[in-house]
Amino acid sequence: MTKPASAKPSSAADPAGGHLCRHLKQLRAGRGWSLDALAKASGVSRSMLSQIERGRANPTLAVAFRIARAFGMTLGALVESPGATSAVEVIRAGDHAYHYRSDKNCRIRTLSPLNLEKDVEFYEVRLAEGGALRSSPHFEGTREFLTVQKGRVRVESASDAEELAPGDSATYRADVPHAIVNAAKGEAVVFLVDIYR
Repeated sequence: MTKPASAKPSSAADPAGGHLCRHLKQLRAGRGWSLDALAKASGVSRSMLSQIERGRANPTLAVAFRIARAFGMTLGALVESPGATSAVEVIRAGDHAYHYRSDKNCRIRTLSPLNLEKDVEFYEVRLAEGGALRSSPHFEGTREFLTVQKGRVRVESASDAEELAPGDSATYRADVPHAIVNAAKGEAVVFLVDIYR
């Protein structure tokens, strides 16, 4: 019989535990989540979350991991105290946690930290020859900003279209059907920023 997820009592003198309870409250408030909403997103019971936030319990590794995953952040980012590590956050090229999509026609890699509030998203998009990234309308007011690094692409936004070469940039409405289409031979690489209002 497996034991349920548990936590160890937290001491007021434990600075790491104090940081975690404050950080968890801040993250939850930033999302506008209730304890029930976080419990649903993380799979951790409401009572356990409440105990952690009040400094009455330190979560096990498994519990902390589920909480971090609910916020789209690493375990380290959840539990590290300010100043404990470098203020420079690095996303390594080979980190598959940031590979948003990968198929034979299109590969998308997230270049912005996963724990950012999602009002801005930054991507590297690689389109194989003949490949396209076609998207349904995003939220009202959303715009995309695109710069071509390699190849040629056609940008479509509703009934408008423009062709771009390396070094060209474009901005367009993304709250309508839109697409980025490889318009030449070989792979096309673009950098794409989504800004949500």
